Amino acid sequence: MSKSLWYFAAAVTLAAALVSCGGKSNQPAETAAPAAATGGGKTVDSATAGTVTGTIKLDGKAPRPKNINMAAEPNCAKEHSTPAQTEDVVEGDNNTLQNVVVYLKGDFSQYSFPNATEPVMIDQKGCQYHPHVLALQTGEPLSVVNSDPTTHNIHPVPKDNREWNESQPPGAQPIMQSFARPEFAPPIPVKCNVHPWMKAYIAVFNNPYYAVTGKDGSFTIKNVPPGTYTVTAWQETYGSQDQMVTVGPSESKTVDITFKANSAASD
Repeated sequence: MSKSLWYFAAAVTLAAALVSCGGKSNQPAETAAPAAATGGGKTVDSATAGTVTGTIKLDGKAPRPKNINMAAEPNCAKEHSTPAQTEDVVEGDNNTLQNVVVYLKGDFSQYSFPNATEPVMIDQKGCQYHPHVLALQTGEPLSVVNSDPTTHNIHPVPKDNREWNESQPPGAQPIMQSFARPEFAPPIPVKCNVHPWMKAYIAVFNNPYYAVTGKDGSFTIKNVPPGTYTVTAWQETYGSQDQMVTVGPSESKTVDITFKANSAASD
């Protein structure tokens, strides 16, 4: 082989090596791909798994919700028979609290969990997000719907996930998104750049041990493997509170957590 031919062959080989080792290419930048919501091992034995239930309450008087001025969007104002109100603190009966994210902290690395494939929906109706607080698993589809006769945009502002901001005109198809990484302490705030009073929160977990309290302030977390865990409750105004629980085989445990009305969020 002549020396010039040898140099040419070497250059071709070097170029191929650079491409295979991650050299620059014309491919678009990689975005965060949905991660599987699984651990690294065995499935939870349902025959020995337990349940954690409880109620979240407020000790003291909740702050009065404020009326939202929707004069700039009369179509949305018409959706409300009474003025729409802020949802920073939403009380139920007997001083219970809605919209509280409750989850278990513990070591679940020895378990595998089925991928969550059922979409979780958030609706834009009356120029408010419904629900105000929601939770889902990494990789689980989020379906964003616009039920209003006006254009919205949904703009999650995460710290650990890819930020996105999409407009959605009336009658448009649902926007489908997902989150690749856990983000729940605190959850991801969501805003609308068109209507500044709109806000919501999305908590993202890599296991199924979470819940969001409804109108009665209750929660249920099922199929919990025996062990000792920290039950954490997060509320957007009052922050987080923890309580320990030990779940025995096939055992049901009740954990009630109470926030103080005069406390401020620490996270």
